[in-house]
Amino acid sequence: MSQTALVTVHGMGETPRDYAEQLFQAVAARLGGLAAQVDFRSVYYQDILKPNQEAVWARVGETAHLRYADLRRFLLFGFGDAAGLENRKEIDGSVYELAQEAIARQLLGVVRHDPATSIVFLAQSLGCQVLSSYIYDAQKAFGGGQVGAGIWKDIDAWALRALGERLSEPEKRFLAGATCSAFVTTGCNIPIFVAAHKQMDIKPIVRPTQRFEWINLYDPDDALGWPLQPLSPGYAALVDDRAINASKGASNWLLKSWNPLAHSAYWGDAQVLDLLAQRLRLEVA
Repeated sequence: MSQTALVTVHGMGETPRDYAEQLFQAVAARLGGLAAQVDFRSVYYQDILKPNQEAVWARVGETAHLRYADLRRFLLFGFGDAAGLENRKEIDGSVYELAQEAIARQLLGVVRHDPATSIVFLAQSLGCQVLSSYIYDAQKAFGGGQVGAGIWKDIDAWALRALGERLSEPEKRFLAGATCSAFVTTGCNIPIFVAAHKQMDIKPIVRPTQRFEWINLYDPDDALGWPLQPLSPGYAALVDDRAINASKGASNWLLKSWNPLAHSAYWGDAQVLDLLAQRLRLEVA
């Protein structure tokens, strides 16, 4: 049997550190004995952003009385994540770099456990943009292009600064996603980040392995989840868009179907869990 890893990246807004535990348990239950061949790992970057957001929220609350507190908090912590990751991302130690570092550290743990491990990525919401940018930057760096931000701007300098050691060439290639066999995205909002660009400039990552597939699951009732194929010919050729009802079967499915709460329902949905288990089963069988 071969070894694989399911590596998750969370989305926007307030997120607990154990955000993926219930999903891991549900997937493992579907895999049965094969779950022992899966390395379950979750990337967590919200702790980079939340302290500053909490400070802003507190200062506003001390000086102004505003209505719609829940909605305002959702917008501040949710869209504040997206804005924060893109703002001044080229400087060393930016939140963009630190989010990429969180991904790299999880992958480094995988490769040092078993360098032949295949990777299945699962990303939600803003995490889709974070992970896609990480892989895109890595591929550009390995292709000889100039990367302007993040750890791939100078991977060797980052490793010495952040890890206190040099990475081997096989480790760097692994961190770049060289063994990635699948990328599953849910509630993906990449279109929000690229919509202002001309179609000719909207380019996806390059297929890292021959068996690689990008499956994008979106709920048509989720205003924050989008199909990706319409973005450009490159995305149309690479991505398999699949529309689902992420809140089907939930006790309050009617409520979730027509408001933004549908955005948070994907990872508890049987369709998503079954797809992940099926894809992982292919890797370990």
